[in-house]
Amino acid sequence: MNYVGISCGFHDAALSVIDDRGNILFAGHSERYSMKKHDSKLCSGIVADAKNYINNDFEVHYYERPYVKAVRQFIAKQKLGPFNVNEIIGKHNLYQLESFKHIRQGKVKTHNHHLCHAAAGFQTSPYQDATVVVIDAIGELDTISIWDAKYDKQGKATYKKIWGRRYPDSIGLFYSAMTARVGLRPLDEEYILMGMAAYGKPVYAPAMQRLFTNIDEIGLEDNLHIGVDDDFLREADEMDIAASAQAVVEQLIETVIKKAKKLGKSDNLVYGGGVALNCLANRLIGKHYQNIWIMPNPGDAGNSLGAAALGYGKKINWTDAFLGFDINGEYPVDNILKELYTNKMVGVASGRAEFGPRALGNRSLLADPRGPDIKDKVNDIKRRQQFRPFAPVILEELVTDYFDMPFGWSDSRYMQVIATCRHPDLFPAIVHADGTARVQTVPKDGSGIRKLLEAWYKETGCPILLNTSLNIRGEPMVNNRSDADRFEKLYNLKVCS
Repeated sequence: MNYVGISCGFHDAALSVIDDRGNILFAGHSERYSMKKHDSKLCSGIVADAKNYINNDFEVHYYERPYVKAVRQFIAKQKLGPFNVNEIIGKHNLYQLESFKHIRQGKVKTHNHHLCHAAAGFQTSPYQDATVVVIDAIGELDTISIWDAKYDKQGKATYKKIWGRRYPDSIGLFYSAMTARVGLRPLDEEYILMGMAAYGKPVYAPAMQRLFTNIDEIGLEDNLHIGVDDDFLREADEMDIAASAQAVVEQLIETVIKKAKKLGKSDNLVYGGGVALNCLANRLIGKHYQNIWIMPNPGDAGNSLGAAALGYGKKINWTDAFLGFDINGEYPVDNILKELYTNKMVGVASGRAEFGPRALGNRSLLADPRGPDIKDKVNDIKRRQQFRPFAPVILEELVTDYFDMPFGWSDSRYMQVIATCRHPDLFPAIVHADGTARVQTVPKDGSGIRKLLEAWYKETGCPILLNTSLNIRGEPMVNNRSDADRFEKLYNLKVCS
């Protein structure tokens, strides 16, 4: 039996496959195949690739319940539906999966959206029990939920919801409204707002707090689904708006984490939902929990894995995030080093693509972080705002020599937390305006990026590389070799495979 999980119909469609022993056979993003950023549809390319991992006996699990979502659509005065899951997914996509129509009679099992977030986190975590926190913009009706999760004597994952908030009271919608307020795209460019925060001061936090009737219970005065009024902080500096929004969202997140600590039964924290991608806020979690797991794809795309996990029902064998399209071949360590010595930067497209929004070494643009001009050169290629920082990737055992990791975080394998750089003058390309960096630590796991860092450290004495996603501006990350060739031609930069 295989368990196929699907998230699609709103944004960031994805598909995951788990076998009957808890192994993740495949997990990928539709956008990487269609080259349409945040593609909401399950494109034929990802289905065709996933077919290579699915046998003839399988179930299909969907990441939310359309009829419950329609209740929220009614409250929000939006167009209702569609209600038929086959229609949402696309019958042509389902029927590409051999024997689907005959073996499963076209039936798709639907699941609660926040429960899928909880399952994606808990069932991939190393814990036997956990307090699970889910925070996003909207999931059907839920916007925040806290769960007690554990495995029973038969090894089945069980979940009990112990607290929550519902639409329109939402931390995610608040942050998206502030994203829109500074002219960025909500549900897309919140990460840019987070980066802007380092350049401002939180002088407007009190004004933002007044948007809440009860900030301790995350109760909003108005529905922020459509943003704030045009005259809200009309003359304010955008960097100060960003800093203020970040300060308030951190206050809100910490309020939820404190509530989870008080109400939950476990000392292990699993954190999911799109808001869990706010790595700046994540530094505060360690004050309340020392055992923390954030699945590297905690947003809606990760819910494809959560839906499949609920179908499987037991602990999943999590190893790493390299679960997508496979570019066969040995990781090109020597060729990458050669380009780094010659040109200071290089692309890499090798092995299986990352499942999640962050490049972790298999679809990355890498550079020497030590040069004074390297940040500008990479930004020229990326064609993005000059203020935005780049991430360092570092040998895990040396991270504390170079970064002051926040309390509770001994590693950051999936770029999940920021840390203050101890030697910012040595690594100007990866340090933000406030002296911090979004760190990626690499353990002794035998991965390609690990072998590269070991070789780079041996040759240069530097255990760090600059790491950012390998993508053409306006497009998702490179998926296959053809995409890499397009990148090479457009930017005149070598991409090693």
